[in-house]
This record gives sequence, C-alpha cells and structure tokens, in this order.
Amino acid sequence: MNAETLDPMERLLAERACERLVVEFVHRLDLGDPGSVADLFTPDGTWEWPAGGRSIAGHEALRSYFGNRPADRLSRRICTNVLVTVTSADTAAATTYFTTYRVDGYSEGLVPPRPPVQVGHYEDTFRKVDDTWLLTTRTLFLSFAGPTERLDGPGQS
Repeated sequence: MNAETLDPMERLLAERACERLVVEFVHRLDLGDPGSVADLFTPDGTWEWPAGGRSIAGHEALRSYFGNRPADRLSRRICTNVLVTVTSADTAAATTYFTTYRVDGYSEGLVPPRPPVQVGHYEDTFRKVDDTWLLTTRTLFLSFAGPTERLDGPGQS
C-alpha cells in the first residue's frame, strides 16, 4: 500500500502518531528522563547533526548520549510548524522548527530570560514497527547557535 491509497483515517492516525513522537522527544529531554529518548527510535535509529559531524546510532549509543547531559542543565525546547508527510502505510517523514533555551549550573528558582541558544529545524523519518510508530532518523539543522551559558548560583541573572 502506498501513500496515495491510504484510507484518510489511517493517514490522520499516522500523522498524529508522528507528531506525538516529535513532542515526546523534546518533553523527555526537558522534563523527563533524557536517556529514555532512545526508546522513541527504532533499534537501528540514528540521531545526526551534520554541521557538528555527529551521528549516534542504536538504542544503547542513543541512551548513553542523551542520558549523559549535565544533571544541572535547565532547558526548554519550543517546537512548531510540524509538517508530517506519510509516505506509505509504514513510513513517514517530517520537518519541525525548534528553538532551544538552555543554561547549565541550574539548581532552583526562576532564571531571568535569555536569548535562545539554538534555532533550527529537525528532519525526521519514521517507521511503523509492530503497530507502533518510531523515529528512524532525526537530523538536526541549525540556523542560529551560541554557547550554553553557565550560571554561578540559584536564580543568577
């Protein structure tokens, strides 16, 4: 079955499942268990950052990479303009714009506003495995980027 012959409800459910993965990815990084991001990928899944020359493949490598983020990191990612294209009954692709706000050295309290440290987009591919949609690849493209600021104490400005 190809994308043109998909039932409209099947297409809608596939689009929604893939959108959910996009949101779940950033939720786990910002508010959950970062290492569990690996569970959103197929076993051979890959996270890539071409400009940085990074490519992380497989559940264990992804779990280690995302799980090793600094414990004192405060981050919030804003994702928008999620455009999912279903390519078959079991595959899809998406483009998502994102903005990342991030500081290290966080312990508690409010942090005064700062400019974002990253603005760019993700290009994702998805595959349905045993009736569950998973990320196959996530490629990060940055348009704007800067260093992650380190705070000196709680609520530092």
